[in-house]
Amino acid sequence: MRKSVVAIVGRPNVGKSTIFNRLVGERISIVEDVPGVTRDRIYAEAEWLNTSFNVIDTGGIDLSDEPLIVQIREQAEIAINEADVIIFLVNGREGITASDEEVAKMLFKSNKPVVLAVNKIDNYEMQDLLYEYYSLGLGQPFPVSGTHGLGLGDVLDEVVKHFPTEIEQEEDEDRIYFSLIGRPNVGKSSLVNALLGEDRVIVSNIAGTTKDAIDTSFTREDRDFTIIDTAGMRKRGKVYESTEKYSVLRALKAIERSDVVLVVIDADTGIIEQDKRIAGHAHEAGKAIVIVVNKWDTVDREQDTMKKFEEEIRKQFQYLSYAPVVFLSAKTTKRIHTLLPKVIEASENHSKRVKTNLLNEVIEDSLAINPTPSIKGQKLKILYTTQVATKPPTFVVFVNDPSLMHFTYERFLENRIREAFGFEGTPIKIYARQRS
Repeated sequence: MRKSVVAIVGRPNVGKSTIFNRLVGERISIVEDVPGVTRDRIYAEAEWLNTSFNVIDTGGIDLSDEPLIVQIREQAEIAINEADVIIFLVNGREGITASDEEVAKMLFKSNKPVVLAVNKIDNYEMQDLLYEYYSLGLGQPFPVSGTHGLGLGDVLDEVVKHFPTEIEQEEDEDRIYFSLIGRPNVGKSSLVNALLGEDRVIVSNIAGTTKDAIDTSFTREDRDFTIIDTAGMRKRGKVYESTEKYSVLRALKAIERSDVVLVVIDADTGIIEQDKRIAGHAHEAGKAIVIVVNKWDTVDREQDTMKKFEEEIRKQFQYLSYAPVVFLSAKTTKRIHTLLPKVIEASENHSKRVKTNLLNEVIEDSLAINPTPSIKGQKLKILYTTQVATKPPTFVVFVNDPSLMHFTYERFLENRIREAFGFEGTPIKIYARQRS
């Protein structure tokens, strides 16, 4: 289930970046007492009441027609459109301005839940400054102090109330949801069209054409799929277009909704560092992964070219040793038929559950082959193992002392479980717990 998105909006210099930094717990946004410092949307993850969500810090919305101000306003409008809840921040010491009223009108038109926060209310004696903000028609104004961190808990309590419920977000369990992620212009949109057999998504040679995540459902051989095409992720610091930085957040949201993530690599340009960072998002989210090498028709193939390319992938993506590699050409559709079977297999393994008795038999055999090590005179004893979750498959190993479980032995157990039960395409997690 995807994380909800909260956008912090308001005119320039009301303290949006200070509040943002308070919410996410670190100083990410540059904070200066100068209007217009925050030009792009900045996003990060925050948590409140055991609920994690994404927060966007936006540039100040101003009425000026100066080119830079117009771009900042456009970015704030994008954030408003994509947010589930909006925190409208005003400066309590300056009173309502024409810009505040203009922003309020914009928020009315968005039909999104709005929480009005009045900043720079640093003590109880300043509470009287709140009353005029009722005239904005956005409900109760909440006093906060970004500098001192006061009142943010009340704001977050109200924000969380407006998050979409699980019922609104639940999806068909029998359907396989998979997304495509990768650098711009690796051929993700072409791959969507090749799978669907029609030009459902606009295809262009201009990097960054796809700005949003587009859901497309289809059925193939009695299996239902929903494919999510996402905007290409570009290295931070090299994001030029006004809407592209936010597309990274959309891609992360698509990953959260996916059962399987296709990491698309350009065979023509080869593997670069950004490919590894992009794949890391899916791996850290615990999603099933298939590595897709697209544009294979452009490669000058010699003897063992495919084998050598896969060896390079295994070298560069060591943490994705479980992910199958598919070579294809979306343009010519050559080998396109090999992709969906791997998606299905990865999805089924992602949700696979192993019987406890069979699991413990494998662990016992593993102990006979490779006895547990001794650390500082103490020997690790494995008493019992059980699977506690799927998506990804998660196992708890009950032991005498979890500190004796060395990561190399944990990796050995993971390899043994994979040998016995498959799990190609999905990460698996193993946790050592002490059993009394």
